[in-house]
Amino acid sequence: MTDTHAHLDACADPAAEVITRARAVGVERIVAVGSGLESCRETLAIAHANPGVWAALGIHPHQAADEDAGRLDELRDLLADARVVAVGETGLDFYRDYAPHDRQRDLFARQLELAAELRKPVVVHTRAADEETAAALEAFAGTVVLHCFSSPDLMPVALERGYYVSFAGNVTYPKAEDLREAARKVPADRLLAETDSPYLSPQPRRGRPNEPANVVHTVAALAEARGEDATVLAAQLDANATAAFSLP
Repeated sequence: MTDTHAHLDACADPAAEVITRARAVGVERIVAVGSGLESCRETLAIAHANPGVWAALGIHPHQAADEDAGRLDELRDLLADARVVAVGETGLDFYRDYAPHDRQRDLFARQLELAAELRKPVVVHTRAADEETAAALEAFAGTVVLHCFSSPDLMPVALERGYYVSFAGNVTYPKAEDLREAARKVPADRLLAETDSPYLSPQPRRGRPNEPANVVHTVAALAEARGEDATVLAAQLDANATAAFSLP
């Protein structure tokens, strides 16, 4: 299995311990996500130190008003590393409003330009900004991964454009039927699973910090929602991760 989105640098336990526990339950690959330059550097170091771990690096929309948003030349240098498989997470978050909307739009546009320039997929965070996210992505010709999908109104655009749609632990929550319904609509070859560790622990582990080993619960919930065999779906999700991120 592959956890396609984990913030290993933000986990309470050392990354090596978290990765070992993931491997013990069959999670052989992890896309570790850096948010901000310091986090990106630490994430890249983790990827280099641990086989099976790859990096996605970006400046989060929450950080759009921070100093890092003006240092994309440094991000570009980090993105050139062979262990980096995607740009992001980037996008728009008008729900938390931790940064002005215009600064978020500008940062998102510039990271999309980086992804296009470097021919890397883009990992997109979007919350309460469906229409603007869709508009910003319209001209982007590369691979798009909608991370921690929680915007059912964005599903028609995702289906029409062939985006990858990734579900996290919140799809397992009892009241998240709208997310499970969305998961049923995603074509088999465009579905991904993630943990978003250390956030959004799945229902069986709720109340405790999340980690990549818990992606097995998300896979199980997706299989149940779609009426599919969990083992067969896990293999499909693994193949999808390989295709989306060009993983070996």
